[in-house]
Amino acid sequence: MGAREVGLPDVVRSGSLPSRVTIWEVGARDGLQNESVVVPVAVKLEFLDRLAAAGLSVLEATSFVHPKWVPQLADAAELLSGLDARPGVVYPVLVPNERGLDRALEAGVSHIAIFASATETFASRNLNRTLDSQFEMFEPTVERALAAGMDVRGYVSMCFGDPWEGAVARSQVVAVGERLLEMGCSQLSLGDTIGVATPGQVESLLEGFRDVTRLAVHFHDTYGQALSNTLAALRCGVTTVDSSAGGLGGCPYAESATGNLATEDLVWMLDGLGIETGVDLDKLVETSVWMAEQLGRPSPSRVVRALAK
Repeated sequence: MGAREVGLPDVVRSGSLPSRVTIWEVGARDGLQNESVVVPVAVKLEFLDRLAAAGLSVLEATSFVHPKWVPQLADAAELLSGLDARPGVVYPVLVPNERGLDRALEAGVSHIAIFASATETFASRNLNRTLDSQFEMFEPTVERALAAGMDVRGYVSMCFGDPWEGAVARSQVVAVGERLLEMGCSQLSLGDTIGVATPGQVESLLEGFRDVTRLAVHFHDTYGQALSNTLAALRCGVTTVDSSAGGLGGCPYAESATGNLATEDLVWMLDGLGIETGVDLDKLVETSVWMAEQLGRPSPSRVVRALAK
């Protein structure tokens, strides 16, 4: 049963919200990197093509992280060589360092993303760096990428809570984020890596940044707060939201992290608020049902489950 057949949601606009939101789809990267099995390249390519056909214009395709750490994405170069890019769709790639950048350049990538930590422990466990020395790795990567004409996005993990350190000071997150922006990142994605944030915390953190228009949000739904946190961010002026088709994903370096905000759940809410996304919800649901079949398990997205009946 499709969204149009259900006849919901009724559109009720709110003047405090943006008229359009860009969905940064991370299912093919952040979602599939957390699967216990390696998904074949052909399936990944079809997944990306189906997502593009559903109207998503930003598809984070893969990652050039060392295969030892993320074996599910060891086929990044093969995937990009087989990608039939659709006009108007961008396919960012995550890179951890200069070696990852070298591989991205070889593959002809035009958009990359780097990932930083807001906490000392996660920087050590994820990047093998201190909170401060992580920037020594990012600076030459960003400088070279910008010189090559690439667009660079910055991710910051553990912005709202850390499983080892607990609460994270707002000033610490802002300091890391502003440094990435000053380095040349065009956009900064603030990650609730373990899904502990609540709306008031989201508002408080966003208020700490100088320019909210350069911020995106990346929520996990561990405690069922991803949509409410997203709405809080939209009311603060954020217009880019990360999400994952079918709710795929988590974090391979933080065991308490569960799935990302499901793109279908996000689109259902945005459609009801009269916020444009360009996404065809029925096609997106069909895509996530198909991917769930490939993975051999049901989608955790509530909208997928409701509309796929």
